[in-house]
Amino acid sequence: MKIPPVKPMTQCQYCKVYLPLSDAIAQEGRYYCSNEHLHGVDERGWVGAASWQFSPNQNERPQDLEPDLVVIHHISLPPSQFVEQNCTKYIIDFFQNKLDPNLHPYFVGIADQKVSSHFLISRKGELIQFVSIYQRAWHAGLSSFLGREQCNDFSIGIELEGDGDTPFEELQYQALAALVGQLRKKYPSIQFAGHSDIAPNRKTDPGIQFDWEKFQKKTGISLKYFPFGLAKR
Repeated sequence: MKIPPVKPMTQCQYCKVYLPLSDAIAQEGRYYCSNEHLHGVDERGWVGAASWQFSPNQNERPQDLEPDLVVIHHISLPPSQFVEQNCTKYIIDFFQNKLDPNLHPYFVGIADQKVSSHFLISRKGELIQFVSIYQRAWHAGLSSFLGREQCNDFSIGIELEGDGDTPFEELQYQALAALVGQLRKKYPSIQFAGHSDIAPNRKTDPGIQFDWEKFQKKTGISLKYFPFGLAKR
């Protein structure tokens, strides 16, 4: 009797179950047993559906401190040029300390900065993750949330590719809502603020073009988790 060939097997990145490789969902060399696990946050704090671009700009959160705040930012490198070309790669390079200052005059002044965010959502709605949600990303800087200093200690940073003048794309709101849905499974009482809310004398992002009311409607999150309200600012 002819012995049937053995099917190649793989392991789900999320739940560690073994399954035939032909049945798995592939994502950047990782494999998942279901769409639910692909889009979920795994035990190491990484979202499977995101592109993983590790940033060295991170450290441990204070012991026993879990995130209870999402800070929404915007970023554009070079400023506003995403309107004319795909500039997402420059943001990735910036968060990985690989930004070449020779590529644009604006880069000269920022190339040596050591910053990061947990997530970036590109103009096309692509989700990119740089730091595990269990780690401390360097996104908020000098900041205060309802009397609590050092917001990096207890927050998750989400950057939206954009500037203060251009409306954000519908695909970005969709990706943001999906991501926040997964984060709230981990942290149901997490609150939401803009960078300008926690650093009002330094920052203006996500800016007047970010539609807080639209974001709230897409997620269905109770207004009590928006301590600064839904007005554009």
